[in-house]
Amino acid sequence: MGSTTRRGVARPAVPPAEPKYRQLRTALADALDAEFSVGQVLPDERTLAARFGVARATLRQALDQLELDGRLQRRRGVGTTVAPPRVGVDVSPARQAWPGAADDPWTVTGCALLPAGPAVATALAVPRGTQLPTISRTLVADGQPVATERLYALPSPRPADGPPDAAELLAALRRQPLEGQDRAVELGSADAEQSASLDRLPGAPVLLVTTRYSTAGRVAALSLATYRADTCRLTFGDQRLALTTG
Repeated sequence: MGSTTRRGVARPAVPPAEPKYRQLRTALADALDAEFSVGQVLPDERTLAARFGVARATLRQALDQLELDGRLQRRRGVGTTVAPPRVGVDVSPARQAWPGAADDPWTVTGCALLPAGPAVATALAVPRGTQLPTISRTLVADGQPVATERLYALPSPRPADGPPDAAELLAALRRQPLEGQDRAVELGSADAEQSASLDRLPGAPVLLVTTRYSTAGRVAALSLATYRADTCRLTFGDQRLALTTG
């Protein structure tokens, strides 16, 4: 609605000004398209701030937005580079069976007994601190890690000798009829462990995907996966689980 002056003459409402960092994001995106190629390192923050006549705090906000947009990547010892097209990762439940299936693209990197934290204990309905067989896995595309995962499974009813074995755990899961799964996705920030595994800076944006696998009326396994937000594009269509670029 328009505003009214003292004489009752209506004036059109003035829309709020676009934040400066968003204006800068647009200008930077145009510069990326016109002047830079994929993989090229951008000038340092001081140089960029001086070029566009903005404070470094404003510049960092714009760079953060471009990183979320998948236009930029920040790496230790390298700096800020122009990002390649995002990797499409299909996470549709219709096409995902138990982890470790024949077409599963994840690679096992470790397996150990770890105590269940509050969230894991609640999801698997076990007492907090229960020692759970835990498989660590990574997802690699174009030669770089794009996701890391911890897969927690309910302990076997029979005691096993020695440390848990990832292949045996995955085989045991696949022998059970998968009744269902539910998945939640949220935006988060990389902690020290995640940033080291994904070659990110601490605090960088990541996509956190929690998947619960159910059988016999209960949750039998819990996946906590962390995807690089600057590199991955999650899709939920009814298509074969795959990694594609574009």
